[in-house]
Amino acid sequence: MNTSTQPPPSRSEHAVRSADLLWGAVSVSDEGAATELVLGLLDEGTDPESVLLDVIARVQARVGEEWAAARMTVAQEHAATAINDRAVAAVSVHSAARVTATRGRITVACVDGEWHGLPARLLAEVLKLRGWQVDYLGAQVPTRHLIAHLHGTRADAVALSSSIATRLPTAHAAITACQAIGVPVLVGGAAFGPEGVYAKTLGADAWAPDARTAADHLARGRLPRPEPDHQQFDDLPHLADQEYTMVDRNSDSLVRSVYTELEDAFPGMRSYDDLQRERTAEDLAHIVEFLATALYLDDEELFTGFITWTAQILVARGVPDRSLPPTLDLLARELKDFPRAVRILRAGTRSITTAPFTAARNIA
Repeated sequence: MNTSTQPPPSRSEHAVRSADLLWGAVSVSDEGAATELVLGLLDEGTDPESVLLDVIARVQARVGEEWAAARMTVAQEHAATAINDRAVAAVSVHSAARVTATRGRITVACVDGEWHGLPARLLAEVLKLRGWQVDYLGAQVPTRHLIAHLHGTRADAVALSSSIATRLPTAHAAITACQAIGVPVLVGGAAFGPEGVYAKTLGADAWAPDARTAADHLARGRLPRPEPDHQQFDDLPHLADQEYTMVDRNSDSLVRSVYTELEDAFPGMRSYDDLQRERTAEDLAHIVEFLATALYLDDEELFTGFITWTAQILVARGVPDRSLPPTLDLLARELKDFPRAVRILRAGTRSITTAPFTAARNIA
């Protein structure tokens, strides 16, 4: 008998406490403790969907936050993600016999080049719990293989996941290819922007901010099938100027040219060791990738958001973000004949030299 005068914790409080316990195991790479905790929650009657989304997904979000704040190495982040993935598998096995697929069939996949597979895996498991037959194809699914799979099944819809905005051009191709064979597409993930703004731009049939909302959306009714030979590429008329194509095709040479000139523009680079130089080259490649994606969508806010985030990441790692303005200036010189690219780069420079952001940097 419970003689405590304290009221029992609410469902949300229980989820938070459970997530804290799981984080304790995940953060020290204790797979056994993590799995035991998850199975214990299920055995005591916690709803499997809540374990997936209110506990495991919450911990995974914290993993990303810890990495961004430089409190977790890349290797530690990968290990933590792998443990969370196995925790999801434990929930799946534990709950498999309880649910019969009665609603229809959904294919869940990450777009080609997207290696963050856990969000899609969480959605796949939630849909199974909701009574769907799910084909989970995993991370980095080439569009041609996705389409081949759809030709061999009778999927009611495809759920495409992407966390990285630079995969949006590839996502557009996948969305259009699925719709061309009459399969509607629901998309989700951070890549599609706040409120799914890029999902609309790219012509997706539906967008959801998280797995629970996606499952609720599908539960309200099946997505209408697109007309055969459905096309969306004409919805991006700005691509006619070829700026995206030229930047994308010449990205390697752009990175090399700017890297060669950066040491003169930013003398602090002369004291960099080999690892710092390698990371500088990687950062340059990411900047050019995001510039190309911003050109594809004709959206400078995508680029400015990335540059602001990059500056914060550099500060968290003890790297001077003063190298970013000269980097963007050198890129603008290289692309002086590309007016949209220059406009986006100038906006990026303004975003990291404004007073509000300077204050935020000092706090970090």
